[in-house]
This record gives sequence, structure tokens and C-alpha cells, in this order.
Amino acid sequence: MKVEDFDFYLPEELIAQTPLEQRSESRLMVLDKETGEMTHEVFKNIISYLQPGDCLVLNDTKVLPARLYGIKEETGAKLEVLLLKQMEGDRWETLVKPAKRLKLGSEVSFGDGKLIAKCVEELDHGGRVLEFFYEGIFYEVLDELGEMPLPPYIKEQLEDQDRYQTVYAKERGSAAAPTAGLHFTKSLLEEIKEMGVHVAFITLHVGLGTFRPVSVDNIEEHDMHSEFYQVSDETAQLIGRVKEQGGRIISVGTTSTRTLETVARNHHGKIQSESGWTDIFIYPGFKFQAIDGMITNFHLPKSTLIMLVSALAGKEPILHAYETAVKEHYRFFSFGDAMLIK
Repeated sequence: MKVEDFDFYLPEELIAQTPLEQRSESRLMVLDKETGEMTHEVFKNIISYLQPGDCLVLNDTKVLPARLYGIKEETGAKLEVLLLKQMEGDRWETLVKPAKRLKLGSEVSFGDGKLIAKCVEELDHGGRVLEFFYEGIFYEVLDELGEMPLPPYIKEQLEDQDRYQTVYAKERGSAAAPTAGLHFTKSLLEEIKEMGVHVAFITLHVGLGTFRPVSVDNIEEHDMHSEFYQVSDETAQLIGRVKEQGGRIISVGTTSTRTLETVARNHHGKIQSESGWTDIFIYPGFKFQAIDGMITNFHLPKSTLIMLVSALAGKEPILHAYETAVKEHYRFFSFGDAMLIK
């Protein structure tokens, strides 16, 4: 299967640069995966498509202010560092720009020395393992010095940093937001619960592999970056009960989907509590074992994310839906509109 098979025309002006004032006022396309039928809605009306006994599964990861701007100690050269994932202790895998300026043993200072990083390993594609030195609590220092790591497609500055967090974000560790969840407000979630829909949480810390382009022609040759996930006993038991009682499991976002399908693959289709690292790559031909439907944003051409939604709804129906979304001026990507595949 070729990467080119997942290409479509996307005018640059449809990549949303800022979030809407009201989270749940974004548009919602509802796609029936059996018939291909499309309905156009407002996101807050998603309650019309949920049924008592269903279960929404949300990713409660919290985005770190993971972008840091520093000065190389020896030369005064400016560097940008993006934290990708914590390895052990104060060592982090990072992406450095320009990477050629940071060699093994070099040090970078952030915030006039409040935070110092030493390069302890050089990786491919600008990757560096940095060890950090500081006084106090690392995350408090990061809150003071770091910036929210918006995707490269977003050129506008974000005035309210919380708009790149879901309202239920709790577990710190992501380099990017699980953006399908950005449409939910606390009041909408309460309304959903009151109608008898269960709400469960998993954690997957989103890495930058989400934004990396597929660099091979055949998608079967693409290697996904691994990301840390966790499913609690409470969530596993709830999903098990919902499935036994005939309710639908509707994942909110590609991250929730990848987590649930990883766990189901590990346990013969069952959801059990566990944590680990996943590099699952879902594309057409994949047999879903965990989810029945999915809420997601509109993704970029030739991305692993459009391949994932094509696996669930079919490549042709998805490409037709995306063609319609472009014609109807839906907003794409992180701050864009949503799709429910049911």
C-alpha cells in the first residue's frame, strides 16, 4: 500500500491556526462507516449520536511546556530544545534545532542558568539525549521557562496556553495534545454522563512521531515511534462491563484508539490493566478488537493518522468525506473541526 494512496488536496488556509472561542461550537461531521452516509452537525450535538450504555474513552495526558530556548555555554549560540520523552531520572530524549551546534558533552543554559542541559548522546534526525541540572522541582522550573509545543503547521501564537490542553488533562508527559478531546467542555461531559453514557480514561503520552511525515513509499515499511501508555484496572473493568452489556466503545482520538487496540492485541481481544510502550501502526487491513466508533479531528494528507481512520471507515469513504470537508470549508488539524465515525 502506497503513501500516495492517502493524499488529497488540502488548501493551506483550512489548517486552523487558532482555537474557536467556544470549544464545543466546532463543526462535527458524522460518518456512518457501514453506509458512508455523512451528516453535518455542531460538536455539542454529539449527544444525539450517543446512547445510554455506550462508553467514551478519553486520553487524560497533559501537555508539557516542552519547548525551551537556550544559549550554548561555550559559544553563546541560540538553540531550541523540544522535550520528547523522559528516559530515566533527569535524562530526556529531545529534538534540538540546529542540532549540529550541540555535540556530545556540550552544555546549554536556559533562563540565565536556572536550568542546564548536557548532551550525553547524539541520535538521528536532530535527536539528542540531554541530562538536566537544576535546583528545586523539574516540572516547576519547566512551567516557568518552557512554552507549549504547538505543531509546526500552526504559525500563530496561542494567547491562552490552556486551550492546547483538554479540560480533563491530568497526567503530565505529552509533547502534543490529544486534540480530539479539545472539543469537550466540562458541562458537555456532565451532560453525556447524565444521559447514561460511561466515561473512561486511559493515558498515552503523545510523542512527536505524530507529526513526523512518512518517509517511505510503502506504508508497510514505516516505523512508528513508541509512546508510553497506561490503562487502569478501573477503566479495564468498565470497558469489559460495557462490552458484555452490548454497549459501544467509542474512543476519543487516535491516541485512545492506539492504546486500546494495543492492549486488546496483547490479551486476545480483552482490555486489561497494564502499562508499557506501544509502536502500533494502524492502517487499512487492520482488524479492530477494542473499539466500535471514534471521535477524531481532520488529519493531514499522507499522515499515519489518516491511515488509521481509513482502517476504521475504509479508505474510499474517508477520502470522499475529506473531499467533502474541503468543499464545505471544515477546519483541519489540531484546532480544527471533528469527525465521529460510528
